[in-house]
Amino acid sequence: MPIGPCARLLAAMLLLLPALGATAQQSTELLRTRTLAGEMVVETVASGLDHPWGLAFLPDGAMLVTERSGNLRRISADGAVSNPLAGVPDVAARGQGGLLDIALDPAFADNRTLYITYAEPRPDGAGTAVARARLSEDASALRDVTVIFRQVPSHSGGNHYGSRLAFAPDGTLFVTLGERFNLRDKAQDLTTHLGKVVRIRPDGSVPADNPFVGRQDARPEIWSYGHRNPQAAAIKPDTGELWTVEHGARGGDEVNITRKGRNYGWPVITHGVDYSGARIGEGTAREGMEQPLYYWDPSIAPSGMAFYTADAFPQWRGSLFVGALAGRMLVRLELRGDRIVGEERMLRDLGERIRDVRQGPDGLLYLLTDSPEGRVLRLRPAS
Repeated sequence: MPIGPCARLLAAMLLLLPALGATAQQSTELLRTRTLAGEMVVETVASGLDHPWGLAFLPDGAMLVTERSGNLRRISADGAVSNPLAGVPDVAARGQGGLLDIALDPAFADNRTLYITYAEPRPDGAGTAVARARLSEDASALRDVTVIFRQVPSHSGGNHYGSRLAFAPDGTLFVTLGERFNLRDKAQDLTTHLGKVVRIRPDGSVPADNPFVGRQDARPEIWSYGHRNPQAAAIKPDTGELWTVEHGARGGDEVNITRKGRNYGWPVITHGVDYSGARIGEGTAREGMEQPLYYWDPSIAPSGMAFYTADAFPQWRGSLFVGALAGRMLVRLELRGDRIVGEERMLRDLGERIRDVRQGPDGLLYLLTDSPEGRVLRLRPAS
C-alpha cells in the first residue's frame, strides 16, 4: 500500500526523536554537592567521549575537545557532539599517549589558528609534538597542519608525555614535557627536552631571550628543567607568570611557579618515594634547586588547572582549581598573592577522574572526566 506524504513526514519525525532527545538531555543535573561557598550543582553537558584530555572554548561558546584516542570534536553550547574533525595528525594512542592538549591562538577570532599537542608516532618510538593548524569555517576540519615542535629524543615507552599548553602575555607559547618515565635522569640533561618546560614562538622558532640560547650543551627551547610529568599549566592573571602542576611518584605532586632557567629538582630531590617505596635521589632539598610552592603526599595525580577570575562564584575569585585523577576530585587552592594558604577538596562523591578544568565564557567551571565514556561537566551554583 502506498505511503502518503503525511505518513512519510511522521516517520521522518520519529527517526529524528532519538537524536533530538539526546541533545536535549545533555545538560542534565548529575549531582548536588556542598562546598565552602555553598551548594553547587554538577551538570552533564556532553557524554560518550573517549578519554577526553583537553578543552578550548571557541568565541561562539562552543568547545573543542580532544580525545586521547586521536579524535577532535566540536561540542556546541547546548551539548551536541560533532563527528570527529578531519585533518588531525596520526597519534600514538597507547599508554598515556595520544591526542592531548589544545589551545587557541590569542588572535583566533581573526586567524582561526589553534595548537594541539600529541604523542607523535616515530620509527624509534614516540615523542610529544606540537602542531599548528587552522580551523575550517564550518569547524569540521583542521587545515594547513604544521608541526612546529618535536620533543627529542623519542622513546618506546608509553608514559609521561606532559603536554599542556599556555600562552604567555608576550605571545610566546609554553609547552610542558614529561621525562617519559624510564628516562627520568634526562630531566637534568639540558641536551634533551625530557622533563622540561619549553618556550617557543607561535611559528616554533626560539625566542632570543630564552635562558639557554647560545649554549652548545643545551636545547635553546628550554625554559626550565628538572620536571617529572607536568600535566597542568596556566598563566596567573595578575602576574603573567607561568604556574605548573606535576605528578610525583608516590607522593610529591608539586605546584610550581615555573621561572626562567630554574631547576625544579627531579629526580635529584622530591617529596615522594618510588612506587616500590624506595628513596629517590638524595632527599627533599639541594642548593640550586627550587622547592615547590605546594605539594601533596600522598599523591592526588593532578591534571589540568585554571585560575578563577569570573563573577559566577565571587567567593572563589582568585582561587586555583586543579583536577585529580587518582584522587578523583576537584581541588580548590586558596591563594594569597603567590602563597597557597588553604585547600578545599570537592566533588569526591562524584567518583570521577578529573582530567582537565577550565573557566568558561559564562564564568562557570567546566571539567573533563577521564574514562572510556568521558563527559564534559559544568559546575554552577544551586539556584
